[in-house]
Amino acid sequence: MGKDWVIFTDLDGTLLDHTTYRWTAARAALRELDRRELPLVLVSSKTRKEILSLLSQLHRREPFVVENGGGIHIPVGYFPFPIKGAVAESGGWWRVSLGTPYPKLVSVLGAAAKRVGVRLRGFARMSVAEVVEWTGLDSAQARRARSREFDEPFLIMESDASAWPRLSAEIERRGLRPTRGSRFFHIHGANDKGAAVRRLMGWYRLARGVGVRSLGLGDSPNDIPMLRAVDVPILVARPGGRYDRETLDAVPRARRAGGVGPEGWNRAMLRLLA
Repeated sequence: MGKDWVIFTDLDGTLLDHTTYRWTAARAALRELDRRELPLVLVSSKTRKEILSLLSQLHRREPFVVENGGGIHIPVGYFPFPIKGAVAESGGWWRVSLGTPYPKLVSVLGAAAKRVGVRLRGFARMSVAEVVEWTGLDSAQARRARSREFDEPFLIMESDASAWPRLSAEIERRGLRPTRGSRFFHIHGANDKGAAVRRLMGWYRLARGVGVRSLGLGDSPNDIPMLRAVDVPILVARPGGRYDRETLDAVPRARRAGGVGPEGWNRAMLRLLA
């Protein structure tokens, strides 16, 4: 694996432990990526503030994708050409917005749930304390998680197995997209992780040559578009050691990481790097 590769990765349940949100089990592979100067692009349902905090911990400064493909953030000067549609933001970053504005998502989700009779609880209505309770994040992390722009996470507050199929069909009927992550259901616009990855790969190939290849790691259905978009898709096991069946069926060529969360991430990456 030479320098003509770009690594794309989901966070929760993939690079980050599902319960503790720690990435330290992947430290060995992260160091090897650093040594080889391979780009690591974080692609998540997390917000800009959450990912900037994580990048600071990892001591990295590379492009990243927020809120299921709603926005792409690029360090100023990272690519040797101007990015069409990019808007300057604080801290020396450019942002390319691909998603539907958050207020519309919240409005459509509420209307769709009322129409099909499904009780739910979304981030827009959760307090910081509720986000802490449902996620295990601390208060500062929960506040960053609530600073949303392009994606609304929510819980379905009933055990009826038909609730999600009915709600997802109604969301689609209203022109938006439903998906499922490792912890929450989500509603977002026509954007997805795959569209953002393809956009970024176009820029990487323009900057580094058409031979640049892509590898992606994920664990949940909201990673399906990303895993389909990369040259080498890798599926990380969920807690308990099982692989998500919906994702496996949708991306049958995906390799299995051989472990759960960051341990599996580390194992898969070291195997490939070796």
